[in-house]
Amino acid sequence: MESYKNFIEARDTLLNSKEYNEAKENFSWPHVEEFNWALDYFDKMAEEASTPAMLYVDDEGVEKSVSFQELKVRSNKIANFLKEEGLVKGDRILLILSNCVELFETFLGAMKLGCTIIPASLLLTTKDIEDRILRGKIKCIITEKETIEKVDAAGNVLESLKCKIVIGDKIGSWKSYYEIDDLSGIFKNNEKFLPTDELLIYFTSGTTAKPKLVLHTHTSYPIGHLTTMYWIGLKRGYLHYNISAPGWAKHAWSSIFAPWNAGATTFVYNYKGKFDPKKILSKIEEYEVDSLCAPPTVWRILLQEDLSRYKLSLKEAVSAGEPLNPEVIEKVRKATNISIREGYGQTETTLQIGTFPGMEVRPGSMGKEAPGFNLGILDNEGRELGVGEEGTIALKVKPLKPIGLMECYLDPYEKNFEVFVNQWYLTGDMAFKDKDGYFWFIGRVDDVFKSSDYRISPFELESELLKHPAVVETAVVASPDKIKGAIPKAYIILKKEYSAGEEVAYEIFKFIKDNIAPYKRPRIIEFVTELPKTVSGKIKRGELRRIESELRASNQRKEHEYFEEDFRKKLG
Repeated sequence: MESYKNFIEARDTLLNSKEYNEAKENFSWPHVEEFNWALDYFDKMAEEASTPAMLYVDDEGVEKSVSFQELKVRSNKIANFLKEEGLVKGDRILLILSNCVELFETFLGAMKLGCTIIPASLLLTTKDIEDRILRGKIKCIITEKETIEKVDAAGNVLESLKCKIVIGDKIGSWKSYYEIDDLSGIFKNNEKFLPTDELLIYFTSGTTAKPKLVLHTHTSYPIGHLTTMYWIGLKRGYLHYNISAPGWAKHAWSSIFAPWNAGATTFVYNYKGKFDPKKILSKIEEYEVDSLCAPPTVWRILLQEDLSRYKLSLKEAVSAGEPLNPEVIEKVRKATNISIREGYGQTETTLQIGTFPGMEVRPGSMGKEAPGFNLGILDNEGRELGVGEEGTIALKVKPLKPIGLMECYLDPYEKNFEVFVNQWYLTGDMAFKDKDGYFWFIGRVDDVFKSSDYRISPFELESELLKHPAVVETAVVASPDKIKGAIPKAYIILKKEYSAGEEVAYEIFKFIKDNIAPYKRPRIIEFVTELPKTVSGKIKRGELRRIESELRASNQRKEHEYFEEDFRKKLG
């Protein structure tokens, strides 16, 4: 009870702060000894809430208002179902679901039982799923019928599972999710939930061949996202729309924890197929959305429409995931009279830096450090830098580690020794801070980049391309793209028995399509005879990025450069 009280006091400090300096000065992370957000906070709120937890709509004409009480009961049912299937606290569940109501029910239910949730994208390949089962030590998979074929193709690794559950009717060895309908809506759990207990694991791309496993606890995300709630400017009764696909950390950030910490209603538009800015804007207008959170890619796509034609009710608009171009902020402001406020965080953290409500928006800046965080800019020797000096963004973790920071990397565990250094956690991103405390983003320290808000690991893609029989060496870099911000481009050296040309280009693009998930596959390839390297033999990707930027800016095309769209008809 004391932990719940401390959590509410910390939340209310942020909700009631009239301006940033007040919030920064008065907020401190709440002390909790035992805490399960779904049981101790969500269920209590459900008994008192007068506004809906969720407003769900889709392209099939379904419109459903879901109360907090209904979600409480339904999540209790799925918790009882999982318990009947033999799952216990600490068992890991892989969720491969679209933005359906069942996703939110399961998220809460798994949390109540004490299972560890591993969200995953519907775009995963069978190989990706197999990797998650093995390294994530999965005990249960919950997905939709369109995905079960990919899961079942994983083969022997499925033997470690306690159960497989599908949203729909029972199919073969897959149990129907709707068996929960006949179960009790009351759930009791006598387990203790400590601040260090597992809650979420995210697979996030890095500079190694395989994604890193990021572990979050029963405090780091549920409580940590108080800063995200404050940054968005959420209030009880707001209708909040977060444009993010399930499976990625930002979905939990801004579709679950941030809005429900504030007692706001989360708006879920479960659209199918290609992102359609007209449909999105029409929904925002029709349902009078109060606050919108979207990555820069989405904002750029929305600007393809004339925003001034829509009667938007937006009170708050924010962007996170990658730096937002100043011209985008200005275009949105002119059309809507709303200034997009930027925020910065990672899968590993909650909102660390942001332009908070009431603060001056400085286009191009990330904003100021969030309440509860103490940040510095460090040089390569770990020394803290001064105003205007460029270095690595770092979070101070001693004497007290901020709640909104991951517990650790589970795999590769040695990565922890790279990022936790002395009294700091190193984010891997570079910036500088001005005299007023505003941070200005420079770029990644390593070579990871984002495409449409998806994190892309060059090394991971290179490892896949090297499996093609024609490829002897390759380097993947970000190629500037007006809509997606960047798309992967692969520089390829062919084996001697192959000649650069359309035929081999088509074969490689076909291989890419068959083996690499759509969100991360290279869309451009260029055949070269050598790659720029350091004396020690490391590929100089910075030089390749510079060449690529100049090439795209000049609208030129190399002799042996090929685009996926060149083969659209043949690839199908």
